[in-house]
Amino acid sequence: MKKTFAVLAVAALSALALTGCGGSKETLKIYNAGEYIDTSLISKFEKENDCKIVYETFDSNETMYTKIMSGETYDILVPSDYMIERLIKEDKLEKLDWSKISNKENLNPDTMGQVYDPDNTYSVPYFYGTVGILYDTTVVDEADLKDGWNLLRNEKYKGNLYMYDSERDSFMIALEALGYSMNTTDRSEIDQAYNWLIEQRDTMDPIYAGDDMIDNMIAGNKALAVVYSGDGAYIMAENENLDFFEPEEGTNTWYDAMVIMKGSEHVDLAHKFINFMLDNENAAKNSAFVGYTSPVTAAYEKMQEEDYKGIDAYVPNINNENNEVFRYQDAETKQYYADLWTKVKAY
Repeated sequence: MKKTFAVLAVAALSALALTGCGGSKETLKIYNAGEYIDTSLISKFEKENDCKIVYETFDSNETMYTKIMSGETYDILVPSDYMIERLIKEDKLEKLDWSKISNKENLNPDTMGQVYDPDNTYSVPYFYGTVGILYDTTVVDEADLKDGWNLLRNEKYKGNLYMYDSERDSFMIALEALGYSMNTTDRSEIDQAYNWLIEQRDTMDPIYAGDDMIDNMIAGNKALAVVYSGDGAYIMAENENLDFFEPEEGTNTWYDAMVIMKGSEHVDLAHKFINFMLDNENAAKNSAFVGYTSPVTAAYEKMQEEDYKGIDAYVPNINNENNEVFRYQDAETKQYYADLWTKVKAY
């Protein structure tokens, strides 16, 4: 999940504040990442459909997965690509009835038919984007951008760099810099990427940061940061000295999508909510609040012309043939990456 502002306290408060109680109204349970919706849309949907929504938040796809595997049930989940692939494999999702989603015509065709759900049998795009490098134009030499991901190892910027505290994103950078697939399971390639990250750590003194990086980049505390495009758009809107680029070697193109959990007792209402979120006006309002790129064409165009005009990060390049979508990792591969990432950060 690319929007990761949630913590457990926020999640609990969100659920408490937005839980529908009592009465005979139908209640829809939604599980989404923190700060990943304009909550006024929840109230609007409740009023239009005479229903109640229980809205809870998680801080990662893995947290979400653990919760549902513990027996917790929801009607709608908003996971990321690789997690959707896993949920499909494990038969955790309901098939969509696209005849009940009339606003499907509003979707950008380029966001459909992704590898994790080729026929969109189970998922409807919610937000999408890429991973790139945010840089301070007053500090970083434009000529250095030609180095692509290896800009993050240019000792000219030692001590002036935020890396995401993210195993998968960090290994993606190293693998792409080396010319390998970000989804590789080849141990020798993974080991080379590990060495790339170790050398970067030892020569660049990066800070492995979470969401605190956002305010720090707005304040101009570092010259370089690895960011999700949606966060980059928000940060650039607050600091005019910053720009964003995606290395030509390729990067992660990611998708978060709405899915209906297997066994939902409110499938019709869940379809209504999905359709509601694809409405042009609602999608634009949601994108303006969250800052991430909408798959709804009219909303996307509106944001380009208004809220995020001139901000490159709002227009991620998903057509680079070198880009990839993260795929589901088996347990053994995931553990191998995790063990190496622990070593990278052990200093």
